[in-house]
Amino acid sequence: MRLGIDVGGTNTDAVLVSGNSVVASAKRPTTADVSSGIVNAIQGVLQAARLKPSALSRVTLGTTHFANAFVERNGLLEVAVIRLAGHAAEAIPPMSGWPKDLRQSIMGLSYQLPGGYEFDGRENSPLDEAAIRAAARAIRAKGIQTVAISCVFAPIRRDMEERAAALIREELPGVAITTSGTIGRIGFLERENATIINASLVGIARKIMRSIDDALRKLGILAPCYVTQNDGTVATAQFVSGFPVLTFGSGPTNSMRGAAFLTGLEDAIVMDVGGTTTDIGALVNGFPRESSIAVEIGGIRTNFRMPDILSVGLGGGTRIRLNGTAPALGPDSVGYKLLEDAYLFGGSTLTASDIAVKAGLASFGDVTRVPELPPGMLAEILQRFRQTFEDGLDRLKTSAADIPVVLVGGGSILVPKDLKGASQVMTPEHAAVANAVGAAVAQVGGEVDRIVSYEKHGRDGTLRELERVASEQAVAAGADPKSIRVVDVDETYLAYMPGTHAQVRVKVVGDL
Repeated sequence: MRLGIDVGGTNTDAVLVSGNSVVASAKRPTTADVSSGIVNAIQGVLQAARLKPSALSRVTLGTTHFANAFVERNGLLEVAVIRLAGHAAEAIPPMSGWPKDLRQSIMGLSYQLPGGYEFDGRENSPLDEAAIRAAARAIRAKGIQTVAISCVFAPIRRDMEERAAALIREELPGVAITTSGTIGRIGFLERENATIINASLVGIARKIMRSIDDALRKLGILAPCYVTQNDGTVATAQFVSGFPVLTFGSGPTNSMRGAAFLTGLEDAIVMDVGGTTTDIGALVNGFPRESSIAVEIGGIRTNFRMPDILSVGLGGGTRIRLNGTAPALGPDSVGYKLLEDAYLFGGSTLTASDIAVKAGLASFGDVTRVPELPPGMLAEILQRFRQTFEDGLDRLKTSAADIPVVLVGGGSILVPKDLKGASQVMTPEHAAVANAVGAAVAQVGGEVDRIVSYEKHGRDGTLRELERVASEQAVAAGADPKSIRVVDVDETYLAYMPGTHAQVRVKVVGDL
């Protein structure tokens, strides 16, 4: 019996999954302290299934809390940045292009030291261990608690980053260290940005994970706890305490994995309509299509693995403002205060949910509380809903052919059932809690991203070796070796390099 939990901006959902069946589900409002909402949702789903906590074999949690904390500048630590690049990257200092207020609050110390590699793993310049120790002593004198280390071409070879981290730990026992080779892909500045973001969040990540552990213990749940990552796979709570940035896109990813599980479809467009936004993504081989370009987080370019998601400001709690004959939809939302602020529940704010019930698309709350709208206004707002969803579908498709669309999330009532560009629009059973279903069925993953030459072992032999390395990563993370399968191979030939060089990314998944 697997318990899946997803903490959203409006609701916290919980489901129990046994085999290929959803046994029970519960939806509770997200609370300001997060953990209370989690406790309420778990209690609700256990009561619905009439089960005791001892029946659970595993708990998997999905949350956007860390992403929200970064965007809202909440609880961020001051970071010391050590760049191992020699003279190769002196023209652009760390955190260039960051918002000024964020850079001032995070940047503690910055060092550009010798080191780094060429694209094929050859050493660019030797590591200066004495300089690293001197930097560590300066970091200790300033009282900085977290360090971000970035090295040129670290995804190819991590030796220098790992040695630098070991030297810093000798000088600063207990310091939190993030190395770029464990976070991002090839692309130095974006990977360094992701590393700094992660380092700034380590403090709040440890605090939140302790809070979640305490909540589970209070409920008597002793099953192991995992946290979902951006690519639809899971990691231990201890791992996420050190790498919170890898959970930033887990909300929409969970919904898409849940949609695949509930419908059996492996290739489709998924629209996750929540209380604040609609996240639209593409399923490929049962997993979210990953973004192939740099992803901006709070205005900062990064390149760690993230789903290719289009977020639009339309959800169940979206505010609707009537400006004459041209209604304005959002983009702000009442969020988890929907049950207080919407007209349906005695409030004084017109929301998308009020419109849906007024139009007969759903039945909840008290429709008599919703005020009468000017003539034609209801039809105009519903047309704006349709246009928003059809535009999003068109932007995510990669061909003109119609494709199945799966609706999930509590706000899916807003989506018409005959979208232009969709071969069919379906809402599976338990769609309202698909995000928690996705968390419950999440698998373990392994990924390798390298620049390789096909001259020595040929293309097939090289790909087999990369699959072997990715599989070893998955097994080390807890995957059953017999269940591992390849779900994505991304191959880009590098015509500007001699020989047959290519950048290859291989991803595998397996069951826990």
